[in-house]
Amino acid sequence: MKIIPRRLEGVFEIRLSPLSDHRGLFMRTYDESIFSAYGIHRHWVQENQSVTIRKGTIRGLHFQYSPSTETKLVRVATGAVLDVFVDLRKGSPTFGEWDSIELSEDNRAMIYIPRGFAHGFCTLSDHCTVQYKVDREFSPAEDGGILWNDPSIAVRWPTDTPILSDKDKNLPTLDKFISRNKGLDTA
Repeated sequence: MKIIPRRLEGVFEIRLSPLSDHRGLFMRTYDESIFSAYGIHRHWVQENQSVTIRKGTIRGLHFQYSPSTETKLVRVATGAVLDVFVDLRKGSPTFGEWDSIELSEDNRAMIYIPRGFAHGFCTLSDHCTVQYKVDREFSPAEDGGILWNDPSIAVRWPTDTPILSDKDKNLPTLDKFISRNKGLDTA
């Protein structure tokens, strides 16, 4: 397992190291001692799975308001996605900036996203299964999001005509989020 800091502070790419033989492969997807050495071990309280049928589907950009902000550890079990994360942390020097990574069953990468980020992904293939751990229980009362195609963020998605939920079509822009909040608390 290799852990690589990303451009946005607190975000880490995790490269898994499978052991393969004639039967298939085995890989460790979490190791408390390795994560602790990087200061990114969390007490994971939920593990979620999202199955998306069609290529070109965007889910996000989602987050939880305080006191339910959450850290996520995201991986793809089947298929491939462009995983996107936007810094919404109060006082962060990279507030409003985004980064992305391709996660797939083939590259066996994961992404660690700390509290205070909006998160989403676009499917790059049909039949994608995304699994992610979170360190806080989901709270419908603190559920939030930012519009996927907000021009002030300017995420470079792999499609201009995604398949979207009604919820994701109607999320507020970053400017509306800022006018109501100064950012997300990360405590």
